[in-house]
Amino acid sequence: MLMAMNLKREYTAILENAYNVSYEKIENQIGNIEFTMPLDDSKNDFLQEMLWVELTDNENEYIGLYRVMPSTIQKDASNNTINYTATHALGTLLDSVLFGYHELVNRKTIDVINYVLNKQRTKNWVLKKCDFIRYFSYAWENENGLADALFSIPQAFDEDYVWEWNTQVYPFELSLVRPQTEVVARIQEGYNMQGFEIERDPNNLVNRVYPLGAGEGINQVNIKSVNNGISYVEDKKSIKKYGLVEYVWVDQRFTIPQALKDNAINMLEKWSVPKVSWSVTAADLTKLTDDPLIVDKLRKGGVAMINTNDYGSVNLRIKKEAKNDVFGAPQDLLLDLGNLKDDITTTMSDLGRKQQINETYSQGATNILNYSYQDNCETAYPAIIEFYLDEDVFHVNTVELTFKTKRYRGYTKAVKGGGAKVTSTSAGGASTQTSSAGGGSIVSSTSGGGGVATSSAGGGSVATSSVDGQSTQTSSAGGDHTHVVFKYGGDYNSGGFGDKPRYFWGRGETNTLILNTTSRGDITTAGGSGNHSHSVTTPAHSHNVPIPNHSHNVSIPNHSHNVSIPSHTHKVTIPNHTHTVTLPDHTHPLEWGIYEAPNSASSVDIIVDGTTLKLHDTSQQRLNIVDYLRKTSGGKISRGNHTIQIKPNKLARIEAQVICRVFIQSQLGGQF
Repeated sequence: MLMAMNLKREYTAILENAYNVSYEKIENQIGNIEFTMPLDDSKNDFLQEMLWVELTDNENEYIGLYRVMPSTIQKDASNNTINYTATHALGTLLDSVLFGYHELVNRKTIDVINYVLNKQRTKNWVLKKCDFIRYFSYAWENENGLADALFSIPQAFDEDYVWEWNTQVYPFELSLVRPQTEVVARIQEGYNMQGFEIERDPNNLVNRVYPLGAGEGINQVNIKSVNNGISYVEDKKSIKKYGLVEYVWVDQRFTIPQALKDNAINMLEKWSVPKVSWSVTAADLTKLTDDPLIVDKLRKGGVAMINTNDYGSVNLRIKKEAKNDVFGAPQDLLLDLGNLKDDITTTMSDLGRKQQINETYSQGATNILNYSYQDNCETAYPAIIEFYLDEDVFHVNTVELTFKTKRYRGYTKAVKGGGAKVTSTSAGGASTQTSSAGGGSIVSSTSGGGGVATSSAGGGSVATSSVDGQSTQTSSAGGDHTHVVFKYGGDYNSGGFGDKPRYFWGRGETNTLILNTTSRGDITTAGGSGNHSHSVTTPAHSHNVPIPNHSHNVSIPNHSHNVSIPSHTHKVTIPNHTHTVTLPDHTHPLEWGIYEAPNSASSVDIIVDGTTLKLHDTSQQRLNIVDYLRKTSGGKISRGNHTIQIKPNKLARIEAQVICRVFIQSQLGGQF
């Protein structure tokens, strides 16, 4: 029975006049039905575009829910009909899009499916069951329909899978399950097999695949990084049996190497053997008997045993189920088993909608990033060059360092100073001892003699200390000795010696000198011989010597001085003290100009992200530093900040450029 429904899936009409009703169910694809209505049937009003129809066969077996899509009106002398085509409810997933760029990294299969289903504008579908737990990364951009993204999720699996759905509930239920492997039906020649056709097609046989994804040229995604440096995958058994057949497979939707490789391996399993397809026409015996055997129920997804008289027996899964006339010939069943006939370039299910998907993907472009640096530096303050690789840099092709080491450069020569009073900090005292100095003789230069006159002095009297009398008694003296008495002028005891002094010698205990100071005369001594003594008695008296005003005249002849200095040291003690310096007020105007140091560094150290290179040349041209840049665990250059240090062994000026060639996909930011 064919029933019309409105947008809310409420029944509106029974289409009893519909005829030539056919359906087609294909594994993992969106099926459809076709039917014809009389042009003048009033119930055509319930079959407007986007409205629903539900199909069950004569035995009330549910076929599915479909949405009216295209229709063709035919009216001529022999036709007065409208031909309708309706697409399975799964087609509602084409109503929503994945706008922009979407990337999921290392996520479980169930999470990825729910991510896509959550993008529905109208929540028509929910996930009921998922038999797979895989961790893959996915990326989509501007997908015209969620079905494309949804059906691509399990394509990287290394085992078969089947999408199943239930449209008898709402929201509709979707499941991703493992297909049946046990035989549940039979197709036997002479029983329910009406005929068969076997097609073996080696034209599409491929056993070595070179997968390529997004990008162009050197920047196109390949599988080398996840395939031990090898750019292809292959099936060795197929190569041995059929010979080597290569193929370059390009799908610009893949941006992740591992996902590209996994999908290529899965496709290689299908391509590495000739396509063998069985097309069988069979009788649906379940429609002819009241108690049909379960093995007679031939439905999509089931595994059937095919028994033939000439080609033996083979087990194949039913991948396509179709009837040309559900109501007119319900027993006639068309089945495709084994490999479906799809083109070698097909990587996703053909959903009946021609889409130029590759044109909507951002393929990116190669860019050159240039970072310049010029500055003075030294060992303690090296030249530091920082550059940044953004997250949307898809590939880094080259990173090169070019630099020159020049002489240190200054921009002012001198300044003037301003006045100030500067007090030094207190300084402690100290003793300073010079080193020992040897002695020596110093002879002055010869100087001529001359007269030296003292200043005039007034006269006066000089009184001696009191003495006893006019004579002086010496202490007793024994033995021979001499007594000398001086007498000047006059007589002294009638000696009569005149002006000449006389000397006397004698022996005794006392030597007596008698000096007559009051009268001039001769010197008289007491006579005697032999051992004797003289006793001279001098009464108590004093001497009063008057000194008139006078001067002294000393004559100094030509002479020299000889001074001898012995070996010695000098010790100087400095007490605690401070120094105060006063500067007058003044200013320091700059003297402008450029000058360079007399020479430059003779070697430099190059440090890239903490790694010191063995090179020490003071200039480099296009030095490749890719191997020294910080890497991720996967061996790719880390995105973000990177640092290059150039450390000279003395004052220098560094002029450098860092040039990066990168491949960028424009997936970040906006249009400003």
